[in-house]
Amino acid sequence: AAARPLPRGGATAFPIVAIGASAGGLEAFTKFFVHMSADSGMAFVLIPHLDPSHKSLMVELLARQTAMPVLEAAHRMPIRPNTVYVIPPNKYLAIRGGRLVLSRPPKSGAGQTPIDFALRSLAEDKQENAIGIVLSGTGSHGTAGLKEIKLAGGLVLVQDPVTAEHDQMPRS
Repeated sequence: AAARPLPRGGATAFPIVAIGASAGGLEAFTKFFVHMSADSGMAFVLIPHLDPSHKSLMVELLARQTAMPVLEAAHRMPIRPNTVYVIPPNKYLAIRGGRLVLSRPPKSGAGQTPIDFALRSLAEDKQENAIGIVLSGTGSHGTAGLKEIKLAGGLVLVQDPVTAEHDQMPRS
């Protein structure tokens, strides 16, 4: 039997949602997952702006807000629907072939934020099955990555700046 080609958008046919946030992000993530169905058929990859020198409690805190499994992302971890993955501190995360790929942050001044890095990789891997969301935060983190998702035919959303604790990222 001939091998079946992979579905368009990588090794997985289901949508992957990457969500970036910085200041005020925990509250925004919490509100998002309180209202998100646990059986949407989508996978969620969270890229909060974390202190690189401290252990994150994001996994434990968000696990209380959803019936979906909430996992800390690990290198080469396969992405499954109806699951939430949280980037660990001091890592960059890419989505390639339906897997999470972790790497060290680039040298200072490389110019690409962890949020944009993840969103761009999602656009490349999933194309029209890519969904990028930017929530509360300062600066313009995520703006360039959302543009890439839009160009690839994916869906982009931002938190209403009026509801964001910090509205710079959603406004950008």
